[in-house]
Amino acid sequence: MITSWNRGKTLAGLFAAALLAAAPALAEDREYVVYEGGKGPGEGKHIVLISGDDEYRSEELLPQLGKILSERHGFKCTVLFPIDPETGEIVPDHQTNIPGTHHLNTADLMIIMTRFRNLPNTQMAPIDAYVNAGKPVIGLRTATHAFNISDGPYEHYSWNYGGDNWPGGFGQQVLGETWVNHHGVNSQEATRGRIAEDGDEHPIFNSVEDDAVYCTTNVYEVRESNLEDASILLLGQILEGMDQDDAVADDERNEPLMPVAWLREYRGLGGPTGQAFTTTMGSSRGFEASEDFRRMIVNAAYYLLDLDVPDSADVDIVGEYETLPFAFDGYAEGVRPIDHAMD
Repeated sequence: MITSWNRGKTLAGLFAAALLAAAPALAEDREYVVYEGGKGPGEGKHIVLISGDDEYRSEELLPQLGKILSERHGFKCTVLFPIDPETGEIVPDHQTNIPGTHHLNTADLMIIMTRFRNLPNTQMAPIDAYVNAGKPVIGLRTATHAFNISDGPYEHYSWNYGGDNWPGGFGQQVLGETWVNHHGVNSQEATRGRIAEDGDEHPIFNSVEDDAVYCTTNVYEVRESNLEDASILLLGQILEGMDQDDAVADDERNEPLMPVAWLREYRGLGGPTGQAFTTTMGSSRGFEASEDFRRMIVNAAYYLLDLDVPDSADVDIVGEYETLPFAFDGYAEGVRPIDHAMD
């Protein structure tokens, strides 16, 4: 016979056991943030956004991009961060831990903005599987030099990998270019985009105005020889200053203009070809300032997912979006992934 006391004790024990069973999952969930999406053209599609650069505040940009894609368009979005395992806080210059890459196992699109990451094999394996499956990739700014892995099974992802099988690593082989140099002066000369001939009438530029794509980041140098197989969509004007309305720098660096966004096909070390969209522009403040920059990236997501690109995609900022100027060591301290959750 079960007495009231025993019944209560049994229920309490079951409740405690349930809490203990849920604890690892809850702890894991707090290492990244998920925006569930729902109604909209993106319903049923899963986008994984991977942040992890030291300077341009990808840890601010990608959660906001995820919110826009989820709230405005219906995509499920999972945003990953560089996490200090001792504190659980987002630490952009923590090079060796981005939990949650296993979500790529169910992803339809990867958006990546990392810089010189040296991730453990367990976190690289899902990235490698995704790439080798030929799934679509959007690379922002520092993704051209996303990884810095000196040895092991994923050393070929390193930005400076010299092997004949995958020279230039993930940046060159997937996105089209690895790190070369700054073409404009970093932190002093911003970028204004000009739609290239190959970009004219392209759906990625639906309701994107020529001269209106702007970012506070400077123009990166890229090599024409590495982009021979790419469709150059956007060219970057070096501005005299950091404001959107600043004049174009009157010197030989703008003659001709350097590519700052393109499309190309890629192939991993095995499997089918995939498609990648790359832009060397990208900072949280530039993302906030330029509606046309936001729309270009959202349109690219639709395009790579074989969805009809909206005539004028809604890219209004979702909720509060307080951004910091880009700088090394300039990140907001004490922030956790749950702080980016939707209310």
